[in-house]
Amino acid sequence: MRLHFHIISWFATLVIATAEPQALPDNTVSSSSRETVLNNLLSERDSPAALDRAIAAARKIGISEQAILEARFLYHIDHNDDDAIVTLLPEFLKQRDAYKIENTAVFNTKDDWLAVIEYVQAIDAMKKGDKDAFKRHITEAFWLSPQQAAAFAPQIQRMRLEEAMRSVKIDFTLKLLPVVSGDAVSLETLIENKKALLFHFWSPASRECEASLPDFAATAITLSSNDIAVVSLIPDDTPKFLADSRGMLQSLGVNRPDAWLIDSKEKPLGRDLRIQNLPTMVLISTDGKVLFNGDPTDEEFWEKLKSIDAKIVRPNSTSEKTK
Repeated sequence: MRLHFHIISWFATLVIATAEPQALPDNTVSSSSRETVLNNLLSERDSPAALDRAIAAARKIGISEQAILEARFLYHIDHNDDDAIVTLLPEFLKQRDAYKIENTAVFNTKDDWLAVIEYVQAIDAMKKGDKDAFKRHITEAFWLSPQQAAAFAPQIQRMRLEEAMRSVKIDFTLKLLPVVSGDAVSLETLIENKKALLFHFWSPASRECEASLPDFAATAITLSSNDIAVVSLIPDDTPKFLADSRGMLQSLGVNRPDAWLIDSKEKPLGRDLRIQNLPTMVLISTDGKVLFNGDPTDEEFWEKLKSIDAKIVRPNSTSEKTK
């Protein structure tokens, strides 16, 4: 899984560029120009190429390597890219004891700087499946910078979720009622002759779910055409909940390739899969094992799908099509 598990703008609570500015390398660069270049560096989120251009501009006027490393870290955090974050670890370790307040663009204390290094080490340990090292580094990050607890906590939740999912096995004999009408449908009939099964947990009461439905609909069509069974699950069967769900389903059009079902009250899949946020995607193998459990925008979700069928291509977002 990725950061995703819902870390957005990890350092939104920190004041960017509040540290004392570095001494200008010469008299040809004004303070305002320097501030503009630094702000562009810290706020760049468009693409790796755009970040490289911002870094080149920063180096040209003498912005410190410490500030550049901080900017690269922020970029990868906001793009939920664990792999890229881990690649920064050697540079963080190299600069661990070289922190200078006059060179920072983000961290006002050395403890905040060290906390980030511990955090990156924790991510590295998590990628390697080293629970003890993960616990040690994430605990130290908490200790060094407790004000960033909201950023560290999801990683602990993520590690525990991954551990819990290893022991989960879906019972495909489970039968679920459809949202619209008709008899209960067994999961085994849905996954028969398929490569995997995707659960889409959602709720008509969630604005985020409502906004993401068009993108999900496109995803469902793509996956169904590649022999991945798709099942959307709502957690409630009260009259209003069902009516709202049916209304949203109708807006997506008829003859959908995916199944829209109601989660079981007796054996709720949402409980077994520890669903806490909506929407959530859970990818299940043909032997009932959990391959992915997390946010539908997570790149790891698509990586897992590609590992099942390399021909699967992520469809463009509907919001991108309307631009």
